[in-house]
Amino acid sequence: MEFLKPFQRLTAGIAAIALVSTSSYCMADLVSGPQPGDGVGAFTVTKAAGNPSDGVEDGKRLCYRCRMGSRPVVMIFARTADQSLAKLVNELEGEIKEHADAKLCSFVNMIGGDSDSLKNAATKFVNDNGIQNVAFVVPEDSQNGPDNLKIAPEADLTVVCYKSSKVVSSHALKKGELDDGTVSYTHLRAHETKANLVCRRRREKKK
Repeated sequence: MEFLKPFQRLTAGIAAIALVSTSSYCMADLVSGPQPGDGVGAFTVTKAAGNPSDGVEDGKRLCYRCRMGSRPVVMIFARTADQSLAKLVNELEGEIKEHADAKLCSFVNMIGGDSDSLKNAATKFVNDNGIQNVAFVVPEDSQNGPDNLKIAPEADLTVVCYKSSKVVSSHALKKGELDDGTVSYTHLRAHETKANLVCRRRREKKK
C-alpha cells in the first residue's frame, strides 16, 4: 500500500481515518458534500438508533452536528444499508471506542428514501449489526440530505471528516463501489493533543 495524498496535518496531533481502495479506483472522481476548508452548517435530523451514550433519545429531532460541538467527527451519508456499510461502521466504531479519550465521534445519515422507511431500516440495521458507538440519523431532507451540504445524488456513500465544523477531508463512492475490495478497513488514530482530524486515502496496489 501507499499513501496517494496525505491530507494536511493540522498543527500538533493526529486523528486519522484511512479508506483503502484498489488501484483501479480513485475517490477523487466523484465530489460530494462539503470539501476541505468548507464549514459544516447546521441541519436538523431525527435520531433513529445507535450510540445510546450520546444523551439523545431515539426519535428526537435535533441538530446532531451541533451536539458534537468542537469534537473531531466522521460524518457519513449513506443511501445503502448493506454488509459493506456494516463492515465500515463496525470497524470505525471500534476505533472510536478504543480512542475514547480523543473524543472522536461519528454519525451516519441515512438518505435516499422516505423518512419513515429510512428510520425503520436504520433501526433494524443498527440492531442486526450490534452497532453501539455510532448514531444513525435521518435528515429532514431524506432524499439527498441538507441542501447546504451538497450531497451528490450519484454518491451512494459520502464521508466527511471535520473538526470544529471545518472540513478536513471529504470522500465519495458511487453505488457498488463500497465493498471488501474497495474499502478494506477503517483506522482511526488519536495522538498528542487529539485536537485535529486528518482523513487519508490509501490505495491497495495490485500485484
